[in-house]
Amino acid sequence: MDIREILEHLPHRYPFLLVDRILELEPGKRVLGLKNVTFNEPFFTGHFPHLPVMPGVLIIEAMAQAAALLAFRTAGRKPDEKTVIYFVGIDHARFKRPVVPGDQLMLHAELIRHARGLWKFTAQAKVGDAVAAEAELMCTVRDIE
Repeated sequence: MDIREILEHLPHRYPFLLVDRILELEPGKRVLGLKNVTFNEPFFTGHFPHLPVMPGVLIIEAMAQAAALLAFRTAGRKPDEKTVIYFVGIDHARFKRPVVPGDQLMLHAELIRHARGLWKFTAQAKVGDAVAAEAELMCTVRDIE
């Protein structure tokens, strides 16, 4: 899935779109996405000027966006201007190593459960073979009234 298809399946846009490509996606099962981390990211000017590190909350958000792509593809739906996907929970979040400019962040997410409009995933962000972050993520898709 290239960036054009990602834009069709996620409501996020620059500077908050944090998935560059989907390498693998098995609806109802798992997704593997890619985020190229570059020095040009707007958050690096303030986090931190002397040692640029990708904020942990944005690593979690990148994992969530990959999981959202899995949810939308599994449900066979695309978001529109009346659709939003919300976090409803983040459990067991752990950060194992910093993510810095030049890293390729591999975003792994597996669907644990989907019931009554709630989606639960286990997710990892890796740089090479090293786990940078991991968490259980819960979200829901809602129509805006």
